[in-house]
Amino acid sequence: MSSSPFINSIRREIRLRGYSYTTEKSYLYWIRFFIRYNALKHPTEMGATEVRNFLSYLATERHVAVNTQKSALNALVF
Repeated sequence: MSSSPFINSIRREIRLRGYSYTTEKSYLYWIRFFIRYNALKHPTEMGATEVRNFLSYLATERHVAVNTQKSALNALVF
């Protein structure tokens, strides 16, 4: 699967920092999910409002656990 330059840059940074492969997969999943949720807007064009709406969606519509929301937030902050 071919990734965007943005996703590739995230992957490189994760590997440079020595994060585990599981963390890499998780972070990339949440970042891609966030981008798709926001109609493919580039993350540099989004801010706190989009993050808040995404986390709210995860909690209210997807009924994910608090720790899952935290994982998603950590990925977005990264």
